[in-house]
Parts: sequence; structure tokens; C-alpha cells
Amino acid sequence: MLLYPNAKINLGLNVVGRRADGYHDIETVFYPIPLHDELELERINAPDCRFEQSGIVLDTLPGQNLVVKAYRLLQRDYGLGGVSFRLRKNIPFGAGLGGGSSDAAYTLCGLNRLFGLGLSPDCLKKYAAMLGADCAFFVENRPVYAEGIGNIFSPLSLNLGGWHLLLVKPDIYVSTADAYAGVAVGRPEIPLADAIRNLSPDKWRGVVTNDFEKSVFARFPVIGSIKDRLYGMGAVYASMSGSGSSVFGLFPFQPPEVDFDGCFVYENKLSVFS
Repeated sequence: MLLYPNAKINLGLNVVGRRADGYHDIETVFYPIPLHDELELERINAPDCRFEQSGIVLDTLPGQNLVVKAYRLLQRDYGLGGVSFRLRKNIPFGAGLGGGSSDAAYTLCGLNRLFGLGLSPDCLKKYAAMLGADCAFFVENRPVYAEGIGNIFSPLSLNLGGWHLLLVKPDIYVSTADAYAGVAVGRPEIPLADAIRNLSPDKWRGVVTNDFEKSVFARFPVIGSIKDRLYGMGAVYASMSGSGSSVFGLFPFQPPEVDFDGCFVYENKLSVFS
């Protein structure tokens, strides 16, 4: 079984409150994009799983990979047999794109099919939530408005089909903890969900904002300069995704080829949701 776990971008990200448990309440919109990893699952005659990884080199041990952790969750409750996993990483990590979370969610969905477990999407989401706040989003992979710590989802009617996406990730790691430490808590003048629903993307600039940008750009000016370059190339809207370090722009046309030296660059025309 060959699966293609995809990435997501954040459209707006507001840190709206501090919680007693030390976490923060946020509001954001998760939107799936067609940048994807490749994940192959195959049943094997063994009591456990085997894991191989290629492509982008990860900074975690194989046993700590979310694919393996997802397998362990279902193995614990359903006594799964052996599975061989081969993961090719194409989605950069530490980028605010949810690549690891997507791998985990696709693993759960793939194992559900491979072993005929008959688990509902809601059940799969509960398992996914055990692996990360945004993991459950990738079970159904539709645009959502996210609240809480990024784990409470509401469906959102949003279709960016036809817009061209240009995504740039510099070779910079942004600590999520540091990003939160430097952020100011508050709510935007126009509620994010209202702005996304009622304004077209060419009206989002200055309204649909990412609260992490101010402190992250101050510490890593090159990330802010990428956003400026995207606007200079004709993007109608540009933003950092999550707490960084990737930045994306939306264009009404195919953007010109520009050399972002030393950066991961991805460009594609977004598909229309059916």
C-alpha cells in the first residue's frame, strides 16, 4: 500500500490566551497543500514493525518517528501483526508544515485499511490526537478553523483551487518554545474565521496575520526578507506558516522562477476541492 501524506499551511495564527497548564490557546486555519511524503506499508511475517526512511534526513531516531508511534498505538489495542514501513521524506521538518503529523495520521488510516479494522474517522481522530495537536486534521484533510491548542476543529468552507502557491523554507530551525516566549497574546480586530470567510485572498494582507512573525523575524531577519520578496514577486498574500521557518505566497499567476539560495522551494497550483 502506497500513501502520500501531504503538508498543510496555516492561514493566520493568533495566540489568544495563556492556559493554566502552560500551553497557549490559538486560532488558525489549516489548509492542505499537495506537497507530500511517500509512505509504503506492507504486511510481513514478524511480530513487530520495520522502519526505513530516505529522502530528507530527520533528526530523530527511527523508534521515535511518528509512523512507528502510530503503529504502536494500534498494535496495543488491536494486536496488529508485523508491518514494513518505508518512508520517503519530501516535506521539510521544523517548517510549520505538519509533515510528521501527516505521516502519523496517514499511518493510522493505512493500518485501518491494511488490517480491516473498520475504525471510523472519528475513532481515527482520537488516536491521532494522542500523537500531536494537529494530527487529527490530516484524517479528513479538509480546511478547518482550529482553536484550543490547535486541536479543536470546525469545518470551514474555503477553496483556494486555482491559486498558485510558492513555498520557501530557509535552512533555519525555529524553536516552537522560543516562538511562543516572544509572542504577544491578544485577539485580532477582525476575527480570523470572519476574515477568511468574508474576504478574498487579495484582501487578506494586513488582516490575516501570524502573531509569531514579529518575534521570529526580529531574531531571523532572513525569514522576514523572504516574505518581502514574495510580495515583490507579485504575491497577493504572504505569511509564515505556523511558528516557521517556512514562508508561502499566494499568486493569481504562476510565479516567476527566482533563486532563493540555500532554501527549499516548492511551487504548485492548488487543486479545487470537490
